[in-house]
Amino acid sequence: MFAFEQPVQKTFDYVLVADKLDDVMDRKYQKQDEFLKELKKKKISIKVSFLTRIEHDGKLFYGLRAPNDIFEDYQYLLKVSDSCNWCHDEKGLTQCVSFSEKLDDLMMEDVFETMFCLHEVTYLSSCFCEECLFITCFSCRCYFGEKVALYYLWLGWYTKLLVPASVLGIVVFLYALAFFNTSPLIDEVCNSNITMCPPCEKRCDIWNLSDTCSYAKVSHLFDNEGTVAFAMFMAIWATLFLELWKRHRAKYVSKWKVFDWCDEEEEMIMKIVNDPDCQLKEFTHSYKRSALVLILVTVMLMVIIGITHFLVVVRVIAAPLMSESKWEFMSEHSKTLAVLLGAVVHYVTIQIMTKVRLTVVVTVVCLFSSEKPNSFAARERSFTIKMFTFQFFTLFSSLFYIAFFLGRINGHPGNYVRLAGYRLEECHPSGCLTDLFIQMAVIMLLKQTINNILEFSVPWVKGFVRKKTAKRLKRNCGRCYRKACRDNRKDIEPCDTCKIRNWLRNYHLGNTDAFSLFNEFLEMVIQFSFTTIFVAAFPLAPLLALINNILEIRLDAIKMVRLERRLIPRKTNDIGVWTKILEAVGVMAVIANGLVIGISSDFIPRLVYRYHYGPCANGSTSSHCMQGYINDTLSIAYMRQGRQDEFVLPRERNLFNVTQCSYRDYRDAEDYSLTPKFWLVLAMRFAFVILFEHVVVLCKFVAAWFVPHSATSVKNKRMKDKLERLKDELK
Repeated sequence: MFAFEQPVQKTFDYVLVADKLDDVMDRKYQKQDEFLKELKKKKISIKVSFLTRIEHDGKLFYGLRAPNDIFEDYQYLLKVSDSCNWCHDEKGLTQCVSFSEKLDDLMMEDVFETMFCLHEVTYLSSCFCEECLFITCFSCRCYFGEKVALYYLWLGWYTKLLVPASVLGIVVFLYALAFFNTSPLIDEVCNSNITMCPPCEKRCDIWNLSDTCSYAKVSHLFDNEGTVAFAMFMAIWATLFLELWKRHRAKYVSKWKVFDWCDEEEEMIMKIVNDPDCQLKEFTHSYKRSALVLILVTVMLMVIIGITHFLVVVRVIAAPLMSESKWEFMSEHSKTLAVLLGAVVHYVTIQIMTKVRLTVVVTVVCLFSSEKPNSFAARERSFTIKMFTFQFFTLFSSLFYIAFFLGRINGHPGNYVRLAGYRLEECHPSGCLTDLFIQMAVIMLLKQTINNILEFSVPWVKGFVRKKTAKRLKRNCGRCYRKACRDNRKDIEPCDTCKIRNWLRNYHLGNTDAFSLFNEFLEMVIQFSFTTIFVAAFPLAPLLALINNILEIRLDAIKMVRLERRLIPRKTNDIGVWTKILEAVGVMAVIANGLVIGISSDFIPRLVYRYHYGPCANGSTSSHCMQGYINDTLSIAYMRQGRQDEFVLPRERNLFNVTQCSYRDYRDAEDYSLTPKFWLVLAMRFAFVILFEHVVVLCKFVAAWFVPHSATSVKNKRMKDKLERLKDELK
């Protein structure tokens, strides 16, 4: 069942493509003939066209046109329905034609190859040039339907609201640059003579803290006081974005007469129109089926977690191997390069998992058959939630490890935690936030750049490869001198030669289906997650998203109107379950940013040092309040000379030749036990997380209450329209 705009007499609703079969005893031939006879019983006009010059493809093209009776019945049922009766737009009536659910099964059996809706060349050229490439113009909904129009409306609104977030992110970054050369923390690292313990065993040696001066400078750019305020702003921004979007959406769906539209009710109407004897598909629920779905989804998530362990092992192995390199640059920056390598490997893993999504889709479809949704809208919601969960964990699993586990579960000298026989990596003395920044920056840049290139270039290359066929048909069609084929009159049927040329041009475009728009939404919602969840570690993420979206709007429009088959227009009044997903991401952003600032960054330890342990806490005014902070976060260990993997207790250091080294932690030098300072800092971290999240959640509730979902003018206009409609019913 499909919904689309009222076709003119000159066009067909659909084109059905099948292999040309000559054997009447062939099972596929019999199924084709049986299906076509079923369509004729519904009085659907069928036009079969094939030319000698394209017989080498062995294809048959069936043009399908529904009778006007179907559209009249559909309009009447809409009028008397409970939720869809307000939609009476005479200029853009939605129509439906159902070719039976059996068609999907026939396509899976290769009885038919595909079915698609035709582009209208005359309307398309004006729509593409004037509207689809711009954010604020959506009258092309008459061509693509409200569902596509709402996608562009949402994407345009999201892009506009990224502007203030991007500006503030740049301000926070410039704030860090302004104090770049005067930070006592950077000076303490760059001018230090502290000897650090080996970052790995056997392959690594002791190193000087001053060797990582550049790393400390980068850390200061993304781990400072400004990021705390920016994280709070972005959490509130996410709420305001959603609330203002609901208000913005209400304005347009009210104008389009679909404010109270119900997808399930329209689907029921389409079934009745196409089959008056259809049976109701009742709601069903089974705890066994739900348990099966839960188990399978859990297995999929466990596989993703296993991939995360693989990425951790790659980082752990890469650092010591690079430190032994003959290249001086690689050996000196082995840790940073290992982080970069881990980010690139993570991106490659994301691409591989995305490519195997077809296999996952088959699994998800099996889940659907277990859940037995009673409508396409329910099936779409279930599909969206499962696929988003899968993609979200694929992209963010490594980021969660770096943000919340890196450097916190690695143990201490003499008792290090190992994974696959390798010692887990530690955080730099300047903090762990730089690792998270590098991971996010690499993934966002690679994902947005390469995905946009592939998303546009692959359909274009496929079309270019088929150019020879298109040119031959163009020359052939040039022999047609009928004036009717060249004018724009809509009441005259074109000749078969011109018709098949148009059908083949659409046939060679990229394939689309009911879930094509899902991929576009998924890409943008994942980007929204990147922009909000870990924004405390990467304030420039909104800027990268803004630049990408400006290009994305144009590339998506070009792809939809020139490189892909026409999406079947559908009416709707919302972006569906994506709104709930965005709200969940907004809540997750509050929790994640609170944890990143409180647990991952050095913001709390710096505050504790400034007001409890630093020079200013003791009343000293001769030095900076943060002087000595780096040394205060380091603990001392004793290592046997020539044995990087063997540490001794302080009371045993007189028995061996030992080397004193430092490592990042709050531990006692005598027995490696945690010091009271560690527990104080930990308590302050959790106190900050609780305070941060309660304050931000309260601000989110206030923002949601302050912005009504519908403007007063929209409410009044709807009431006025209802009053006029009821008065007209009495006339």
